[in-house]
Amino acid sequence: MSKSPASSKAEQARSAAVQHYLGTPSDLPREGVENISAALRALLADVFALYLKTKNFHWHMSGRHFRDLHLMLDDQSAELLAMTDPLAERARRIGGLTLHSIGEVSRLQRIKDNDAVYVDAPDMIAELCEDNKQLVAAMRQVHGLTDEVGDCATTSLLENWIDESEKRTWFLFEVTRTTFGSNS
Repeated sequence: MSKSPASSKAEQARSAAVQHYLGTPSDLPREGVENISAALRALLADVFALYLKTKNFHWHMSGRHFRDLHLMLDDQSAELLAMTDPLAERARRIGGLTLHSIGEVSRLQRIKDNDAVYVDAPDMIAELCEDNKQLVAAMRQVHGLTDEVGDCATTSLLENWIDESEKRTWFLFEVTRTTFGSNS
């Protein structure tokens, strides 16, 4: 379904107003800025969703390895939270927009929430391991976009966050192993 000329003009006027008030000058192409900032908004929504899920599991951890898992998830949630401001500010720095609300997070997030009253510790760890792998895959997609547009600063940030996320995945995977030296 195509947009009416009036709706298209209204969108152009809104975009011009936003650009006037919030547009940061950039040598990146406008379409690239819009695509990158949209990708960063979705990525930021995923990071917030994974942060809250990690804190949820940290708060509700129980069982035999409580202390170690509780502390590990606290460290991992802190890493995720530390990504949020640089992610949002990167979108703004290139002249794009970032998240505005929890509602926008819920509309954009691809990491699924877990609202269960109780989750066994092994299931928590396995779920977070998969979620971190999903986050890495999403970051690699954004990396491809930023590299294509020539946004080397965002590309560089993503490379560090990919490395941190792979480390979280590794730690979570190692916790799930039931025997020493077995990858099954």
